[in-house]
Amino acid sequence: MPQIWIIDDDDEMIHAVELMLKLLDCTVSAYRSARIAVQDLMQGKRPDVILLDINMPEVSGIDMLEFLRRQESFKNIPVVMLSSETTDVQVDQAMALGANAFVFKPVSIEELEEALKTALTRN
Repeated sequence: MPQIWIIDDDDEMIHAVELMLKLLDCTVSAYRSARIAVQDLMQGKRPDVILLDINMPEVSGIDMLEFLRRQESFKNIPVVMLSSETTDVQVDQAMALGANAFVFKPVSIEELEEALKTALTRN
């Protein structure tokens, strides 16, 4: 079972995506902020894929993605970006920074499954 981290500040979205991931036989850890997820990464915890919201307070998903791709020990973790308010510029920026896939909210289980397959095979 792949270990998936959800990093999103919206509790309802976390809950919905978590349920879908469990239906897809994934184990899930949820984080309401990028800072807490980074702390776990620094302590040696490692997901198979990160689902990362773009619009979050404190540290945006774009900033988190950029951080991950600059760190030798984290740069190969597949990242699927999530967002409800996204411009083409944000999508292009995320993909240029190394996002493996992009999913628009509200997320369907089919889109999520496809994004996970894409992220895991591109890595």
